[in-house]
Amino acid sequence: MNKRWKILSADEEKVLQLQQSLRINKILCRILSQRGVDTFEKAHNFFRPQLSQLHDPWLMKDMLNAVNRILSAINNKEKILVFGDYDVDGTTAVACMHQFLKSIYTEVAYYIPHRYREGYGVSQAGIEFAYQNNFTLIISLDCGIKSTSLISYAKQMGIDFIICDHHLPDEEIPNAVAVLDPKQKDCNYPYKELCGCGVGFKLMQALTEELNLPEEIYLKYIDLVAVAIAADIVPLDGENRVLAFYGLKKVNENAAVSLRALLNLAGMQKRVHINSLVFIVAPRINAAGRMDDAKKAVQLFIEEDYNKALEYAGMLHNDNTDRKEADSNITDEALLLIKNDVILKEKKTTVVYKEHWHKGVVGIVASRLIENYYRPTVVLTKSGDVIAGSARSVPGFNLYEAIHACREHLLGYGGHFAAAGLTMHENKLPDFIDSFEKIVSETIHEDSLTPEIIIDAELSFKDINLSFINIIDQMEPFGPNNMRPVFITRNVKDTGYSKVIKEQHIRFVLHQHEKTFTGIGFNMADKFSLLQMNAPVDIVYTLDLNEWNGETMIQLKMIDFRPAV
Repeated sequence: MNKRWKILSADEEKVLQLQQSLRINKILCRILSQRGVDTFEKAHNFFRPQLSQLHDPWLMKDMLNAVNRILSAINNKEKILVFGDYDVDGTTAVACMHQFLKSIYTEVAYYIPHRYREGYGVSQAGIEFAYQNNFTLIISLDCGIKSTSLISYAKQMGIDFIICDHHLPDEEIPNAVAVLDPKQKDCNYPYKELCGCGVGFKLMQALTEELNLPEEIYLKYIDLVAVAIAADIVPLDGENRVLAFYGLKKVNENAAVSLRALLNLAGMQKRVHINSLVFIVAPRINAAGRMDDAKKAVQLFIEEDYNKALEYAGMLHNDNTDRKEADSNITDEALLLIKNDVILKEKKTTVVYKEHWHKGVVGIVASRLIENYYRPTVVLTKSGDVIAGSARSVPGFNLYEAIHACREHLLGYGGHFAAAGLTMHENKLPDFIDSFEKIVSETIHEDSLTPEIIIDAELSFKDINLSFINIIDQMEPFGPNNMRPVFITRNVKDTGYSKVIKEQHIRFVLHQHEKTFTGIGFNMADKFSLLQMNAPVDIVYTLDLNEWNGETMIQLKMIDFRPAV
């Protein structure tokens, strides 16, 4: 699949000023400037994050109401239920809040809705559980901002709600005792991109201050906050950067028992980076809710005995193995469906359906299909008497609006710009397929159907050294709004030693300006003939350090390459 290359620009005057104050490579200054780090002070805060940079939690709308209601519940010996979603953000948030409250009060329990029986967010079953068990206060985490009618229903039953959410509110805000969501229009909290666990963390911070407790009482959960930040793919700038930086520090120096168990079971021996949380920890936590019941993820997070934590981690590990098998099998089946359907191959959308596919992995499969056929994708399966599934978009296309435009064929739908869920009667599927294709064809920009690689800067091999990479490494943690820098180097030549390995990948050995570097290009074997032409190529890559036999070497992680222009 051909890709578009887009090289970012920068204000050269700001780049020069930054270089004069930092005295580092101008290319690095250009990258920092592109990311809004364009003064010495901003660079100092960026490279040396401090916990003192965390914002005052009392700036968040309704924080005083939330704290007062919790303290009132404690004083009146009310039962408090901590309620959260079944994904990583929700389960970590519930575990943190549950353990924090348990450290100061005993009448606290938690509730995670079952993905298939109750669905996403605040559920009627959860409220009824609270009522039957005499809970009079529910603290919802990573959900609740859109549950207006259910929260009114709870109020009629004598149950108050404190909402800790980070999703965009509708015009009508639920009638809760307190709504903590920095995305509310009238909330003056300076940072708007916290995850759900992050909002819960700010509530714990405020409670700690109000009760004059030591900071360690809430900071001990910062490693789980980092896991939530990594998994929820929120921007890694501002306050999130500080939380992720210190969360990773704790993971590497004094991780929670649960994380130690998960990482050990996954065979993780090296230093943990944000990618380790995204690709090793998060899938195992999510697998619990996808394949079975997410409560076991919370049970893991609140466990303090390492051997018991290993048992729960083992359950999550097994769920993830089942998830991977289902994901792989369904992806293969779906790709075969597309390959054998001449009309579907040529469309601008993909909609595939098999009634036996596992509902818990259809969203992952949709993302996998986009890697092969780059277009808005819907993967559907049978769920009771109806069809249900997940949709994923390509960058730049508003998937939610497209599905909203097809609503006459649907029973229900929800989601956002990049992802959505939907249900329909089986006899409506052909109409939905036609309608979705028509809407997308009329509204999608042609460029959105070709993957785009964002390149930070042009780089010469002569500028690459350990000092250069050391500064890049100090830009961690990487994620949205602060991705690992991507470079382009032009007119590079193959040494003749590059080769295909394991029939899929390329081991590169390239040189330019009398410097030679090795690189690895995964799933690039089909482009190997371009290297065999003995003509210069332009390469796009990130820089990494590869440790082998006690020796550390600079390695290029190849993203794309093509004949030099």
